[in-house]
Amino acid sequence: MRRASRRGLAIATVVTLLITAAGCGGGSDDGGGAPVPGVTDTEILVGTHMPLTGPASAGYSKIAPATKAYFDYVNANGGVHGRKITYKIMDDGYNPANTQQVVRQLVLQDKVFAILNGLGTPTHTGVLDFLKSNRVPDLFVASGSRSWDQPDKYPGTFGFNTDYTVEGKILANHVKANLPGQRVCFLGQDDDFGRDSLAGVERVLGATTLVSRQTYVTSNTNVAPQIGAFKAAGCQVAILATVPGFTALSIGTAARLGFKPQWVVSNVGADHPTLAKQLGEAAPLLEGMIGANYLPMQNDTADPWIQLFMKVNKEHNGDAPFDGNIVYGMSVGYLFVQVLLAAGKDLTRESVIEAVRKGGYQGPGLAPLRFSATDHSGYGGHRLSRVTAGVQTYFGPTFETDEGDGPVSEYSAPPVAPPSNGIPTAS
Repeated sequence: MRRASRRGLAIATVVTLLITAAGCGGGSDDGGGAPVPGVTDTEILVGTHMPLTGPASAGYSKIAPATKAYFDYVNANGGVHGRKITYKIMDDGYNPANTQQVVRQLVLQDKVFAILNGLGTPTHTGVLDFLKSNRVPDLFVASGSRSWDQPDKYPGTFGFNTDYTVEGKILANHVKANLPGQRVCFLGQDDDFGRDSLAGVERVLGATTLVSRQTYVTSNTNVAPQIGAFKAAGCQVAILATVPGFTALSIGTAARLGFKPQWVVSNVGADHPTLAKQLGEAAPLLEGMIGANYLPMQNDTADPWIQLFMKVNKEHNGDAPFDGNIVYGMSVGYLFVQVLLAAGKDLTRESVIEAVRKGGYQGPGLAPLRFSATDHSGYGGHRLSRVTAGVQTYFGPTFETDEGDGPVSEYSAPPVAPPSNGIPTAS
């Protein structure tokens, strides 16, 4: 009798598993027909970690809601292969310990299909091995660290932002060509963000050219010692590899110390609307700031991508104050939809990774997207911007280069226009 009961329980368990598998639908992984985490016939669940609070929340807290807004726009128009995209956004406060906790929840408890656009160099570095061991696609990390471009070590991880070393070379190339002979200083975040950026700057200017190198940590908002060192060294050009809050702190502190260099700022911390909000009445201090970007400028209302993103922002994002963070978030969303379409209806984690590796994607970017089997870095260049009369605008050509000793060259391919309805189609 006991044996029969066990057999009945075993049969019931098998039936339950079969029903569950059938309900999940939407393809299978390589486990011989097992359901794909986060994928059903009607939904694709993806997650992210973002600094909705904490030292990097200024501006950055707007990115994921903008991505979600673009997904909501796509969902309202039928989704991707009939599936709606659900985007679960978790706040990690830009704290690596929190990042590990929330990513574990997303993967093990919520069972997301992928992690999309997790933000931060120090935060995301700590979850690379966990995502790899759990075979979770780690797509379009919101950071330009070179750590994401390791196809052999992390085959499922792909960047999005222009590599910080590439960016450093492009910024330094401008300084070398247009501000020759001036005394140059560098302030960078005390992690791979700052170190990678400094490596690029030194490749172009030379290691002996910088008269002062300083670092900061996000847990200490007093940058007076660093800016004071710049002033004491007689710096005329200050290159910053800083998040927005520390760009604003640096510029505000310099004003209090009577220090007025030419600011040359990483794309990470150069969005004018974000900085102007941080500085308030002191926003005119941003006049003349040189920045870099690889996406359409947020105030260029003649650009068809900006027109599209403003429409989506109004319809699905509560008409939030429009800035570069919203442009960035929606650009990530557009690329993810392109990749899902390329991965096909029988969606698996393996198929989405292979779709990114195939490359060939075009979207809002001014610079090339470099995805391939051997390059997981993301965008490969920048165009420079300047703040004039309180308006941030581009000048000059778009530039591209590599992480090594290759030249900084003009990138001449024209940008593409968005589809008429703002949603990519399967190629």
